[in-house]
Amino acid sequence: MEKRRDRKGRVLRPGESQDKSGRYKYTFYEGGKQKAFYSWKLEQTDRLPAGKRDCISLRDQVKEYYRLHNLGVAFQAGGLTVYELARRYTLLKTNVKPSTKTGYNTVLNIIYNDEFGSRRIDKVKTMDAKAWLVRMQQEDGRGYSSIHSIRGVLRPAFAMAVQDDLIVKNPFDFMLCEVIVNDMVRREAISAKQKRDFLRFVKEDKHYSRYYNGIYILFHTGMRISEFCGLTLSDIDMEKREVTINHQLQRTSDMSYIIIESAKTASGTRIIPMTDDVYERFEDLLANRIAPKVEPMVDGKVGFLYLDKNGMPLVAMHWEHYFKRITDKYNATYIVQMPKVTPHVCRHTYCSEQAKKGMNPNTLKYLMGHSDISVTLNTYTHLSVEDAKDELSRLEKTENGRQDHGVIRRLNC
Repeated sequence: MEKRRDRKGRVLRPGESQDKSGRYKYTFYEGGKQKAFYSWKLEQTDRLPAGKRDCISLRDQVKEYYRLHNLGVAFQAGGLTVYELARRYTLLKTNVKPSTKTGYNTVLNIIYNDEFGSRRIDKVKTMDAKAWLVRMQQEDGRGYSSIHSIRGVLRPAFAMAVQDDLIVKNPFDFMLCEVIVNDMVRREAISAKQKRDFLRFVKEDKHYSRYYNGIYILFHTGMRISEFCGLTLSDIDMEKREVTINHQLQRTSDMSYIIIESAKTASGTRIIPMTDDVYERFEDLLANRIAPKVEPMVDGKVGFLYLDKNGMPLVAMHWEHYFKRITDKYNATYIVQMPKVTPHVCRHTYCSEQAKKGMNPNTLKYLMGHSDISVTLNTYTHLSVEDAKDELSRLEKTENGRQDHGVIRRLNC
């Protein structure tokens, strides 16, 4: 069989060819797909055709490809950096909430300002990825939550690079808990006494008493803070004693307001009945609400319950600050310290209290606006051994009561 040769008479290897223009081509298959390399030079010592840009020879490309392939990376990755890959991934995530976009930008800034972000993606190994995460926690002092968010972008970004045949393996495809220590402090519900003490302190404080009604409502309805901030006068039906939850109010990183026309989940759209005490707090809140000269409008909605000094609706950030300042002031006043209290702790506390009272789980799921009952039971209910003892004691008394009632009935017969 006659061997194939180029125009210079050199024998071409399997996969190599030369077209009419004189350009060399190497054809191969990867993952069932046909691919090819091109060059104007077969060997690096070949003279470049007139008018053509300098390039890597075909055989050097093939040699480099197989060298990198054996190492588990892809030749086509080129000079794409970790930051560039992460940015491409986030740009493709268009249907996300403003808060998610803000989180993406935070992650991108961290990656951009870190030396790791300038590394080529085809040069990153699993050991490099793990070492970087460890360094961020132990040397840079970043918390588990922050690192979890960073990896939450890079892991799918590298997976996308694998799908596009830019790399062969995902260096971030490992369990995070195997690499760094989870130092996150779980947000716990506070006790009934702590809640009473906190609310009493707010009510009696000259400055923060103006927020008492709102804080009381958060503790006794389980609303998300963004849902509470989005409430308007039209969402509150004092005659039926109902609060309609069907949207959230948030503010983006550029300080512009936005109404999310649906709750966090489909189950988040709901109607919350008012208990007598919650009704009283809404009644007092509405009676003392000072209507501004011009009601601020956000996406067509007006009549927000709480406004800032500029006449604009309060958002979650405002309430987070108020809760922190109240807690700090409380702890500066009393020896017995109050744990960290946030609007979300109010939600935890409400759910836990209702669970302890024996509320039907499906009813509690509805009131909390959860889409999955497991979230209601596993995430927000913080029951202890003392709660278990109380429940067993209650059931025992109920059973004894039934037995005594049965004895009485037999005696009467």
